[in-house]
Amino acid sequence: MEYADYRRYDATGLAELVARGEVSPAELLETAIGRAEAVDGRLNAIVRPMYEQARKRAAEQPEGPLGGVPFLIKDLLQDYAGLPTGSGSRALRDLPRPRHSRVVERWLAAGLVVFGKTNTPEFGAKGITEPEVNGPTRNPWALDRTPGGSSGGSAAAVAAGVVPMAGANDGGGSIRIPAACCGLFGLKPGRGLVPSGPDHAEYLQGAATDGVLSRTVRDSALMLDLLTAEPDPSGPYLPARPDTGYVDQAARPPGRLRIGFTTRSPLDTPVDPEAVAAVEDAARLLADLGHDVEPAEPRIDGHRLAEDFLAVWYTGLAADVAHVRRVTGARDTDFELDTRLMAAAGRSMRAPAYFAANHRWNEHSRTLAAFHAEYDLLLTPTLACPPVRVGELDTPPALRTAGELLLRLRLVGPLVRTPQWRRTVTANLAAVPFTQLANLTGRPAMSVPLHRTAEGLPLGVQFVGGLGSEGTLLALAASLEEARPWAHLEPAL
Repeated sequence: MEYADYRRYDATGLAELVARGEVSPAELLETAIGRAEAVDGRLNAIVRPMYEQARKRAAEQPEGPLGGVPFLIKDLLQDYAGLPTGSGSRALRDLPRPRHSRVVERWLAAGLVVFGKTNTPEFGAKGITEPEVNGPTRNPWALDRTPGGSSGGSAAAVAAGVVPMAGANDGGGSIRIPAACCGLFGLKPGRGLVPSGPDHAEYLQGAATDGVLSRTVRDSALMLDLLTAEPDPSGPYLPARPDTGYVDQAARPPGRLRIGFTTRSPLDTPVDPEAVAAVEDAARLLADLGHDVEPAEPRIDGHRLAEDFLAVWYTGLAADVAHVRRVTGARDTDFELDTRLMAAAGRSMRAPAYFAANHRWNEHSRTLAAFHAEYDLLLTPTLACPPVRVGELDTPPALRTAGELLLRLRLVGPLVRTPQWRRTVTANLAAVPFTQLANLTGRPAMSVPLHRTAEGLPLGVQFVGGLGSEGTLLALAASLEEARPWAHLEPAL
């Protein structure tokens, strides 16, 4: 199959071609590999090719709703038996995993042909994808820009046409941020809906979940049907699923929705005019489609929410680093400086302070629920600015030197409790202040690629729904996709 023909289809369409016998899984795989080899030297999206395994699987004619469709999985939490899950870390790049993650099992059961693992920042801890061990991934729309993170490798591969859909996960925006950067659709499902097993009950106290990045809404809807078809027997919840599947819900009109929108950063940091324009343009489009749209936002203290989110994030990272040390014997130099600083901040937190921060998550959830009692959806920018340049967020040399000194002197703990640290936290989240709300509260949220900047860069807008609103989000996204199609847009590379 020629690449131009391959690119015309989404994953659902490719599966239909295979089912009708018009193309074989092997032909699709070779086209995908050819595209990867043609563009990945410039993108650095795929960090572990799996061509041998994939060719064997394609030859077996895998069956399922997505039988024979080429697919990439993220090199974080998405374990493939016998291969390392590197997590963007030097410490894990050579440690094979003993079994598949539950989501990988379900992807394989759906008939997908996995032929590689995609780049991610170390432990998924940043909104960019520039790990020291693998090097930076670049945005297909502008090679000097980031594709976002932490699912940046998957986003770059989908945007560049290597695959129509790829594995991703989202603990603080890691599906929605790269979707916004790369002109893709990205849905973060609500807490507990997608299984995290067998090695985890849930990720990050339920704030993180697996999912995909795609070019079309119907592909994401189908994937949510496949991932949630059965409860995880080792999971902590028995999630409620709708009476009809997500594909069916996405195909229905969303009805008249009441949508509140804001362009104000919850951290009171600057929001680029392009991000403001993206939301205002989306609000006009929604009104034209018959929805009730007005300025409104939940009454949440954004600074408090950021601190409460990062309290759990840092302590979780500290636990991850300690676990990797025990399992691998890794040394300090096997972890990036920023990772060691965040882990040290986590170790410095006392148990009562951690418990209090985690308890306040419920306060934020109640406040957001009060908003959703009045509005169906919250509309915000996904990002506070267009995709930043690769290397723009590197820790400056002087701060690296200071960080190393603080670690040696064991002074990170006292620093965490100072106003200077709080200002540092605010600065680090300034580009992505909108996405953590949905993670912390466990609500579904999506980024929809409705806007292009004056430079031609994608810049998505975010919708946050109430509990169980995945179907509403998908139905709205499908109507927006019909009104302003985006799947045909392709970077020149």
